Amino acid sequence: MALLDILEYPDPRLRNRAEPITVFDAVLVKRVKDMFETMYAAPGIGLAATQVNVHQRLLVMDVSQDRSAPMVFINPEILERREVGVMEEGCLSVPGYFDDVERAQYVKVRAQDQHGITFERELSGLEAVCLQHEMDHLDGKLFVDYLSLLKRDRVRRKLEKERKDRASRGVSPATTADKAAVGVER
Repeated sequence: MALLDILEYPDPRLRNRAEPITVFDAVLVKRVKDMFETMYAAPGIGLAATQVNVHQRLLVMDVSQDRSAPMVFINPEILERREVGVMEEGCLSVPGYFDDVERAQYVKVRAQDQHGITFERELSGLEAVCLQHEMDHLDGKLFVDYLSLLKRDRVRRKLEKERKDRASRGVSPATTADKAAVGVER
């Protein structure tokens, strides 16, 4: 397994729309394992393939405290949403920034697993919010897109400054362990 580099906002590759997965093979199984390893190391509770510069409709998540509930969603499609609420979110691609986002607190989703088997699952609370957050990534959308232009610009400038500071110190973004977040991606 390998740790993957996580793209950071405002990287334009985060805006690419992911393509459906049609081949379920050993390469995909390895990609899923690498994504879990990357997500857990970050540490986060969800990771979309778009965030690691793979533009396929794949996301992994595990909202458990002890990493005991890993879930894989390939070609996910939300069938039903209800019970709108607000939850604080963070994002591995927007490190160090958190804000409230309004989303459905219940979703019913249809997806495929890493072997191509279709399933449906009902999610609520943090699981539902995490799934929607990661699905947004697959469509080229970030949680900062739910914020005002002023807040979004402030976040972009802060992250660009931090990236320049790291570069001047010779620190690679892939080696930083300060991408921890609370909320959707902790």
